[in-house]
Amino acid sequence: MNTTDFNINNYVWEGKNVLIAEDIMSNYNFLRLLLKKSKVNVLWVENGKDAVETVLNNDSIDLVLLDINLPLLNGYEVVKKIKEKRPNLPVIAQTAYALGGDREKSLAAGCDDYVSKPISIPLLLKKIDFYLGNK
Repeated sequence: MNTTDFNINNYVWEGKNVLIAEDIMSNYNFLRLLLKKSKVNVLWVENGKDAVETVLNNDSIDLVLLDINLPLLNGYEVVKKIKEKRPNLPVIAQTAYALGGDREKSLAAGCDDYVSKPISIPLLLKKIDFYLGNK
């Protein structure tokens, strides 16, 4: 992706709801601040159990940013449980442990997309826009 054409103001998802499942506060704050200009509503959970419960009890969630290495239930378990009840809910996996096969393992578990940490801002916004933008 050509980052010279990148403009964060081009991304507006007002009225959309994104669940961030992330156990590290600084990572959550990074994502929250990044998404603030897009006018998206952000919800946050710190573990896999809460991620599943939040999605299953809130039909208004439009997308999940899912850390794979969560406490209580890991991201692979979380996405399987989410997709059983909401198969069309987009889930973007994220992991700091970008080992060979992580992308494939995330997609095989049911994630719709994948980004590795440290996160490329233009790439993440482009992926979110693919799922939340006016298709």
